This record gives sequence, C-alpha cells and structure tokens, in this order.
Amino acid sequence: MPLASNAGVSCYYERDGDGDPVVFVGDAGYGAWQWGWQHAAVAGPYESVVTDVRGAGRSDAPAGPYAMSDLVADLTSVLSDAGLRSATVVGAGLGGVVGLAAARTTARVDRLVCLGSAASGADLALESLYASPNDREGLERSLAAALSDRFVERHPDAVRQMVEWRAEEDAAPDAWEAQVAAIRDYELDAPYEVTAPTLVVHGTADSVWPVDRGRELAEALPRGEFVAVEDAGHLAHVERSKRVNDELLGFLADADDE
Repeated sequence: MPLASNAGVSCYYERDGDGDPVVFVGDAGYGAWQWGWQHAAVAGPYESVVTDVRGAGRSDAPAGPYAMSDLVADLTSVLSDAGLRSATVVGAGLGGVVGLAAARTTARVDRLVCLGSAASGADLALESLYASPNDREGLERSLAAALSDRFVERHPDAVRQMVEWRAEEDAAPDAWEAQVAAIRDYELDAPYEVTAPTLVVHGTADSVWPVDRGRELAEALPRGEFVAVEDAGHLAHVERSKRVNDELLGFLADADDE
C-alpha cells in the first residue's frame, strides 16, 4: 500500500499504467472514487497516480484546519515517494486550487487541469456539497447539489452507487471542515506566476463554484485555456466523463507533441 509521509501525515496514493505521470488531486470531502472515470481513460498511455487528500479515504486525517501549504506539501511528498520529479496535475475543486498553489510555488507541475475550481475560495457556499458518510439521505441530497438535475433524474442507479462509495471513502465532518478551511483562506495573488499550461474545465450548471469564476481563472493565467461543459454541475468530470476525458486526453496529447 503506497503511503507518502509529510511531517508525520501519511498520504495514500495508487499508481497504474506507463508513460508520463498524471496525478489526480480530489475535491473537498470526496474520496478517490471521484476519479474512477478519468483513471480508466488515462492509465495505459500515461501513468495514473490517484491520491487521497488528507482527511479522506485512506490518508491520515490530522486535526485541522489545514493550510494550502500543507496540501501542496502532501502533493510533493507523493511525487517524491513515487520517484517523480514532476507531473501533470489534475485537480477538482479544492484539488484544482492545490494544483494552482503548487504550480506557483514549486517546479513540480508540468501542466495543470482545473475542474470546477477557481483562483479564490472567497464567498463560496460549499456546505450543500457535503454530508457525513454516516448519513445516506444527506449523501444523496448533497450529490443532487453537485450534479445537474438532468443527470440525477436519468441516472438514479449511478447516484445510488456514488452514495455507497461516499459512505466508504468520504471525509468525516471535522476533516471536511479542515479541508474547506484551506479553500476559504486561499487567494491566487499572482496568477502570472503560474506559467504551466493550464486547462480550466467547468460545468455551466455548477451552482457552488460558479462557472464565471472558472472563466476568470483561465483568462488570468498566462497559458490558460477555458472549456465550458454545457448543463453539467460541479462534478462535470463524473456526469459528463466522456466529454471531460476527451478534453483531458487532448490536452495531454498536445504536451506529447511539444
């Protein structure tokens, strides 16, 4: 079981496939289940490295609040433990912010993909996305806030399966609050310092991380590119996985051609 250590905090990760590494950093509260669709698409032509953010899944959950510097250090500890000098980082929500901070302050991020993320955590009402893993009704209700109404109506079996995964892997309430503290305290003060090519993908029906925040992020970055996923909610990479995977693989292929 691969475990990286950052100042005594164990960070779990899994790796699969060959080729250039792609590291996935998840959103607040969610376990690694959120990356099942992207892992399957990436592993093979690339090496997929899926992490559990501290507080969720099989990573440690130390007392919070967590600082963004803690989460960046967790990411770099995973890279070091895996013997990777640098990688493409794919982050959702909180994970996208971690990727931005790592790209600005380290040389470990070759390329960056931000899914449903933003340059600042200010004024985000994140509570609707979370429920305790012990609260099955709450988990289903909070998934409805993270997905489009259309997806929830058409795919009830998928929603029920996600509830099961969340009950097994998601963060306990104290750990979720600790993760969210890192989001609320973050502001990308110098976007011009993020020089890595960055793909920003955002669902237009995201009711929690507004799509305009994603568009503004891409416009502020020197090498930012924005892709809107029409009518998708916050978890666009889950409900519109084929579309998002096509964008991700195209972005990775562009790097192969450079």
